[in-house]
Amino acid sequence: MLSKISFVLVKPQLGENIGATARALKNFNFSNLILVSPRDGWPNKKAEATSANASDIIKKTKKFLNIKKALKEFNVVFSFSARERDINKKHLNITEFIKILKNFKKQKIGLVFGPESSGLSNDDLSYSNYIVKIPTSNYCSINLSHSVLIVCYEIFKSRNLKSKTKNKSTKISKKRDLFKFTDLLIKLLTKKNFFKPNEKRKSMVQNLYNLFFKLELNSKELRILASIVSTLSKKNF
Repeated sequence: MLSKISFVLVKPQLGENIGATARALKNFNFSNLILVSPRDGWPNKKAEATSANASDIIKKTKKFLNIKKALKEFNVVFSFSARERDINKKHLNITEFIKILKNFKKQKIGLVFGPESSGLSNDDLSYSNYIVKIPTSNYCSINLSHSVLIVCYEIFKSRNLKSKTKNKSTKISKKRDLFKFTDLLIKLLTKKNFFKPNEKRKSMVQNLYNLFFKLELNSKELRILASIVSTLSKKNF
């Protein structure tokens, strides 16, 4: 299961935090680290210096220019946010996250964390299936690498507990296929002048992403949806 989990850092600002994150992964036997538009570029000497014995993770870390490209190979995405968001997604605490995670042992899973200063944007969160909040006492801001460390520990600890939940047998589509569908839908809706007035287009598109990305559609269901949308778009229909 651990090999199918990747930690995705969106626009991380400090190389030291990237290095400390790699160390956290190494501590608990994770190995997949992905960066999206790191502020100071990549490779990063400060990240290498603080990674200690996790230099192997640093060396194979993948970098992407945007979050959509970074997430396309995942079946399920959990995004972590310290703030409550008014987004129509399933919001989980850390205990619920661990319980649900066990249902996806055969899926490719992305765990997404935002930049140190602001966290994930609503656009970033729109591509996730679930939003997870790490509980704190009063001050909710946790250092990026510390947040990753907590999540690594909770997953690692849960592996020794027997789960009473059954694994989901349905294969969930990869995000790349869902992106293809939503790109098609948005293109066709644009031709039909659906996004009106223009100043509301961004929020309307974001709502579409929120709607479809929280669903756990398999390949067959996604093909049916794409076929329906394509058929309805034909002039002679």
